[in-house]
Amino acid sequence: MKLGVLSDIHGNEVALRAVLADMPGVDGLVCAGDVVGYNPWHAACVDAIAAPESGPIADSDAALLDGTVPTVQGNHDRAVATDHAPHFNHMAAAAVDHARDQLTDDQLAWLDDLPTERRVLDGRVKIVHGHPDDPDHYTRPGEFGPALLGDEDALIMGHTHVQHHERYDEGIVLNPGSVGQPRDDDPTAAYAVLDVAEGTVEERRVDYDTDAVIQAVEDAGLPRQIGFRLTQGR
Repeated sequence: MKLGVLSDIHGNEVALRAVLADMPGVDGLVCAGDVVGYNPWHAACVDAIAAPESGPIADSDAALLDGTVPTVQGNHDRAVATDHAPHFNHMAAAAVDHARDQLTDDQLAWLDDLPTERRVLDGRVKIVHGHPDDPDHYTRPGEFGPALLGDEDALIMGHTHVQHHERYDEGIVLNPGSVGQPRDDDPTAAYAVLDVAEGTVEERRVDYDTDAVIQAVEDAGLPRQIGFRLTQGR
């Protein structure tokens, strides 16, 4: 069983489409949160994950788990759903306002209903956004360790936008990196393929048209730095 692992799409439909086009055939997709935020295609990205049978996922080689993309709620998803964004910087706060203007009530309800933890494949894979005990905690690579694992074979986290994984006797700890806003000094869109049966991870990166995103950010009236930082992977 191979899973395509996405996280931190952050409203970047251009990057998401590039990732889906690059992704090898997998038996299902999962998402570790923050579908929305920052970049201007919040609605398109929500639709892609919430209704995958009719969007870009349907045109890719990725299959679905029970017809869905199991997804957890990230901090930007929650902020947009609840219109409450404490401690967000000006870029993140502006994107929350933009997303709330763009999304329908049904899309906002979908974000609000997302759980903070999901398990798939009979509990063998656990998905959270920040940390198993705190969805807002940034679990950076230096904090990876077997103590993060419970009875699952693999723990998937997002939030840091830093692609990294470690394999222990107890299982795998994986952050696939960010599809829509990498912050590991590599501007290419990040994702991963997890082979649950083999206990292996393939970290993958793909180029996409950052110039198109920069222009769309400006056209949407969002802070210009949201777009320009994509060229630096920061």
